[in-house]
Amino acid sequence: MGKHISVLLQETIDLLDIKADGIYVDCTLGRAGTSGEILKRIPNGHLYSFDVDDEAIRESSEKLSKIGSNYTIIRSNFRHLRKELENLGVTKVDGLTIDLGVSSPQFDEGDRGFSYKEEARLDMRMDTSRAFSAHDIVNTYSLNDLARIFREYGEDQDAYQVAKLIVKERAVAPIDTTTQLVDIIKRAKPKKSLLKKGHPAKQIFQALRIETNDELGALKEALDTMVDLIAPNGVVAIISFHSLEDRIVKKKFVSLSKIEGDRHSLAVRPEDVEVAPFINLTSKPIEASDEELEFNHRSHCAKLRGIRKKGE
Repeated sequence: MGKHISVLLQETIDLLDIKADGIYVDCTLGRAGTSGEILKRIPNGHLYSFDVDDEAIRESSEKLSKIGSNYTIIRSNFRHLRKELENLGVTKVDGLTIDLGVSSPQFDEGDRGFSYKEEARLDMRMDTSRAFSAHDIVNTYSLNDLARIFREYGEDQDAYQVAKLIVKERAVAPIDTTTQLVDIIKRAKPKKSLLKKGHPAKQIFQALRIETNDELGALKEALDTMVDLIAPNGVVAIISFHSLEDRIVKKKFVSLSKIEGDRHSLAVRPEDVEVAPFINLTSKPIEASDEELEFNHRSHCAKLRGIRKKGE
């Protein structure tokens, strides 16, 4: 199994500006790379980490227990962030981080169906207790819905052709495995697309993973609920791996750190001028250093953005 290396780890820790007695949330526990580093820095604080992957939770719990006992792992999607924390009596946190990438072990476990390089049943569920999987999407979605998710979530130029061939092939027999799907994608794409750099199935698989786990919906919900959850001077740090995610994060961060309109209108008294609740810490996203790019290929498309809530 491949070792998962957390992307932009030091940059994330620096951005969080961790206090020894602070309360921190890692929305994507994974293999505890970020959670472990936070826990080391909060001897008098508490860490809450979210994940829905049972294997990740088992491995990470073992790792974190060697660092300290002041942590709580919450088996839930981070879209339920505020509700889950409120259930534990937590209403304010000093920092929150999300790493939106899929962990390397999930790709390496062939039977999870995330990889277009390994033969497995079409699955792609982060939370294996849920019934809905990529198999359902490929075999039941309409032609138009398939084309839409391939185009929107995969940003694939050949979305319609791929969707059309999937619908044709599944009418003969169900499409059950990753290799069956890869073969269909390769046959559907024109030669010029197959000659492009990168695997021809990458974007289609990305789209299926996003749809299977409603990743963009979860991100939007978490971004909406975190506003009231962050304490004064608290920081939010989010790493995205493709343009769709980064666009959502950037738009939200801009809306929280900038008030639109004319602040200097003579009709508005100074004390009535609306003030943005957050300060944008990254006018441009932080990207991996040349050194990190050399040893961690996952960091190539990673973008880190951060905002800090203004003090009272």
